[in-house]
Amino acid sequence: MKHLPKHLRPRWRYLAVGIETWPNASFGRRAFQREVWYAAQNLLGDTGSAETDMTVLQFHDYDGTAEAIVRTRRGQTNPARAALTCLDSVDDDDVRVRVRGISGTVRACEEKYIRGPPEFTEQRHVVFENADRSATVRPPRYDVETASDGAFVGATALDFR
Repeated sequence: MKHLPKHLRPRWRYLAVGIETWPNASFGRRAFQREVWYAAQNLLGDTGSAETDMTVLQFHDYDGTAEAIVRTRRGQTNPARAALTCLDSVDDDDVRVRVRGISGTVRACEEKYIRGPPEFTEQRHVVFENADRSATVRPPRYDVETASDGAFVGATALDFR
């Protein structure tokens, strides 16, 4: 079977996506892909989600953060961005999704927008609301564990002064 000529091949755009969540959350590429498909289908409908054809090509999970590259068709970047903003949880873990940028190739997307793992994550004991608590420090954020069930509260260094 012959390849299609260049002018007939589908054209793609690559969205660099930054994901932030609580430190105890853990999910993988498949769970994120499933939620991307559901978000696109709920927002754009069946035909709209088929037109955007969103696929997670790369997914890197770090402690409380993640990065992904999502492929979509050229001309469908705005609907794809809108669908990504509808994501609020993955596997019952709350997430914040941010599109860092759009590129025409995977390599350019990696070089411009994918930063790699955060510098460091540190466990500390802090005093928060007059109680000694465990906190995960990811500068400039502090995720303070509030109860024994693993719930967290987001804080900054100013909350401890």
